[in-house]
Amino acid sequence: MSESLDLSAALRIAETAARRAADLVLPHFRSVKLKVLRKSATDLVTEADRRSEALIAELLLRAYPDHALIGEEGGEQGAAAAPYRWHIDPLDGTTNFARGIPYFAISLALSDAQNVPLLGLVYDPVHEECFKAVRGGGAWLGRKKLRVSRTRKLADALLASGFPHDKRVNPDNNTEEWACFVPRTQSVRRIGSAALELCYVAAGRLDGYWEARVQTWDVLAGLLMVEESGGRLSNYRGGSEGVYDGAQIVASNGRIHEEMLEVLVLGAAAPRPRA
Repeated sequence: MSESLDLSAALRIAETAARRAADLVLPHFRSVKLKVLRKSATDLVTEADRRSEALIAELLLRAYPDHALIGEEGGEQGAAAAPYRWHIDPLDGTTNFARGIPYFAISLALSDAQNVPLLGLVYDPVHEECFKAVRGGGAWLGRKKLRVSRTRKLADALLASGFPHDKRVNPDNNTEEWACFVPRTQSVRRIGSAALELCYVAAGRLDGYWEARVQTWDVLAGLLMVEESGGRLSNYRGGSEGVYDGAQIVASNGRIHEEMLEVLVLGAAAPRPRA
């Protein structure tokens, strides 16, 4: 399907949209006038998120009016039965942004109708890092081709993960998995942006990542980065089901993947507190 679409041209359009959105967002960073709203007790949204997504959606639909758009703030737009879908996170890491923590990104992915990512772009405007990937064409940071790390043992690995937005009410909230990983690794980080965490796996800065119940706009671009940099993806059982839908994700350099799956089995078996 992707053969009929110029992915290189689509990637250039995505980068233009992301950089223009960053120009809109950055003046609000650490601004005392930033308006922060709550979508839930633990999920924030700012006016910058909404304006960023509106701009990106306008630019993408202008270039590809027959595509569908799925955005964190605006929901679904465009052609309902489109063969291509754009997955837009206009500000991944909103809590960091709202708190003045300089780790957030604009994440764009183009997938087929089954959510298989064809291209991905993650732009960190604070550190001026633009991660890009095209299926079959590698993953890049500027002119540097990305490769996963060579860490071979989980005990030497630096991992990352997060927590679901319903962590206060859902006992399946990843805390048991964290408890299992922490003593078995070098360390575990929570950067606060799934898109950046996956890019860091692709770049060899992190060795692995796991998380469940995330949205496609959070992870599709980063998942393609990991694949194209030589990493491995799976669900918690080692299969492929649900990975591109965000149901369960294990992303690693490949060398520590089986050990990560073993730890996730321990986490799944741990008793959960009642909600």
